[in-house]
Amino acid sequence: MNNPILKQHLRVVPDFPIPGIQFQDITTLFDKPECLHIMRDEMCELYKDKGITKVVGLESRGFLLGPIVASELNAGFVMARKPGKLPGNVIEHEFQKEYGTDKIAMTTDAISEDDIVLIHDDLLATGGSMLAAYNLVKSFNPKKIYISFIIELTIEGLKGREVLAETGAEITTLMVV
Repeated sequence: MNNPILKQHLRVVPDFPIPGIQFQDITTLFDKPECLHIMRDEMCELYKDKGITKVVGLESRGFLLGPIVASELNAGFVMARKPGKLPGNVIEHEFQKEYGTDKIAMTTDAISEDDIVLIHDDLLATGGSMLAAYNLVKSFNPKKIYISFIIELTIEGLKGREVLAETGAEITTLMVV
């Protein structure tokens, strides 16, 4: 992957949200039709023959490309949200963050044992939120789970791919920075 057009248009914002962070801003990829088409096409090419029946997008930036890919793959789209954001019956999974705990939730009827699921988010850094989403999706007992990101950060100390390796899921990223 590592499409040069995507890399060219990815904006890096220094010292955001705190000093020392080089924030990888994907908004510049979504406001350019060419980049949006490249991301859609590359993701769909990766998953077109996998039998995906549901794409799960993590709140909130997984909601950007996730539904587009789901539509192109003729799959359903499922939102993985923060607690209290979904109506009806939900199932939650609690996970550790750097400074405390958080939860992620999905409706109890979102995924079946017949589904093949692609979980999507924008960025792989520490892997914590994706691992929580994976564990939540896994609790539905689907046939298979795949994991995808737009960007994977390879900064010293971030071990997102290692954290997710324990899942055994195939992990893909469109760009590595």
